Amino acid sequence: MRHPSRPGTVLLTDYAWPDDSVERSVIEEAGHTLVTGPAEPASAEAVEELVAEHRPSGILTCWAPVSATAIGTSPDLRIVARLGVGLDNIAVEAATDRGVWVTNVPDYCVEEVADHAVGMVLAWTRGLAVFDREVRAGRWNPASARLRRLSTLTCGIVGYGRIGRATAGRLGAFGCRILAHDPHPPKDAPGVEMVGLEELLRRSDVVILHVPLTPDTHHIIGAGQLALMQRGGLLVNVSRGGLVDTDAVIKALDSGHLDGAAFDVLETEPHVPDGLLAQPGALLTPHVAFSSDASVTELRRRAAEEVVRILAGEEPAHARNSPRGLTTGSGDRR
Repeated sequence: MRHPSRPGTVLLTDYAWPDDSVERSVIEEAGHTLVTGPAEPASAEAVEELVAEHRPSGILTCWAPVSATAIGTSPDLRIVARLGVGLDNIAVEAATDRGVWVTNVPDYCVEEVADHAVGMVLAWTRGLAVFDREVRAGRWNPASARLRRLSTLTCGIVGYGRIGRATAGRLGAFGCRILAHDPHPPKDAPGVEMVGLEELLRRSDVVILHVPLTPDTHHIIGAGQLALMQRGGLLVNVSRGGLVDTDAVIKALDSGHLDGAAFDVLETEPHVPDGLLAQPGALLTPHVAFSSDASVTELRRRAAEEVVRILAGEEPAHARNSPRGLTTGSGDRR
C-alpha cells in the first residue's frame, strides 16, 4: 500500500465499543493522526464543530450524523467511512458533489444478523422469551403453551441480499417454506420462491426485513401491509427502525392480528415506546444483531483500512458513491 506524501488527520466521530484501539492502530501505523469524538453519538451540530476544529482528511463514523455542512467544512476531506452497513446517517449526495468517497463494510456481520433473525423466529415458535418472563414472575403453567412447529410455517424474507440469503439458508435447514421479495431478484434462488411484496405478506406466517432504509423503504411495513399478513403471525426487523410504522405494529399486536413483533431496531431508538413495552408479544433487543467479538473487530479494522487506502491515493474496496471528478476501476462496488 502506498503511503501519502503527507500525513492527515482522521476523525472518529463516535464508537459503540469500549475504546478506539483498533482504529487507532490502523490509522497511526499508516502515519496519520486519529482524533476521537465522544463514544456516544454526538449531534449533527457537534460533529460539524469537530470537523471545523480538526479539518480532517478522513471521517470514520458509527452512528453520529455526518451532515452536508460537516462534509463541506473540511477542504481536505476525501472519505467518509461508515463503521457499519447503512448510510442513512451520512449526507451521501453532498459527499458525491464535493468529490468525497463514501464507503461502508457491507459484509462484516452477515452471519451475526442472520443468526439473530433466526434466533428471534425460534424464540417466537418455542415461546422462549414469554415463558422465561412467566417463570421468573413465579408462574409455572405449561398448559398455557401455544407453540409452533417451524417446519410447517412459511417464512417471507423482504430483501434477498447477502443477509437475506444467509437467513434463507438457515431457515431452509429447518424445513420451512421460504418466500423472498427483492426489487432485483436473482436469476436462480434454490429452495426459495421469489414473489411480490403483497403476495409475500399474504402467504407468510413470519415476515423478516433485510432491506436498507431509503426514502422508498421508509415505513415499508405500515397498517396496510400489516393487514395483508396472516392473523397470528410474526414480524422481525433486524435492519433499520424506520422500515416499520411502530404505532401500526402496536395496534396490530393489541388487536391480536399480529402475535409477535421481534425488533432489534426502532425508529425512536434508544427510546422504546411504552405501548410496545406493554406488549407481551414484543421481543426487543438493543440494536445488537450485528455484534460479535469477531464481527466488531473485523468491522473496525476494515473501515479504518478504507480510510488509509483512500488517503494513500488508492481506490476503496467498497465504494457507495461515485464522487464528482473521480473515476474508479472495474472492481466490485456493491
